[in-house]
Amino acid sequence: MSTNARLFWILAGFFFLVDIVYIVWSLVESARPAASAPPEVEWVGAVAFGLAGALSILIAFYLSRIYKSQGGELPEDRLNANIEDGDAEQGHFSPWSWWPIVLATAAALTVLGIAIGPWIAFIGVSIFLIAIVGWVYEYYRGYFAH
Repeated sequence: MSTNARLFWILAGFFFLVDIVYIVWSLVESARPAASAPPEVEWVGAVAFGLAGALSILIAFYLSRIYKSQGGELPEDRLNANIEDGDAEQGHFSPWSWWPIVLATAAALTVLGIAIGPWIAFIGVSIFLIAIVGWVYEYYRGYFAH
């Protein structure tokens, strides 16, 4: 994580350097003898590069703080770490469950109802409510009850 933070600090410096070069370049380009208007900055690119640098600083600061608060190296940062060292608990998923398909159908009906007619959206929302209750409570009934 410390490597990531360093990379974002470097990226922030790069964006601010490019921002300065971009501003100077736009001033020089607009001050050519063929142009009759006074030199001016092209603000869209200047603001975009400045905000990209600011975003890089925010991410670098966040990663630095997280690295200091966790109190040690992550497995991804160690050269002698194994793949299984980084395994985290991902939760429990039911590969046989049909409820996600019903939820996707209900969401599709709801979006279709918003686009075509509100009466279809009411049907989609009602199916969604039934499906979400079924998905949440599928381990309380039937073969896989706890």
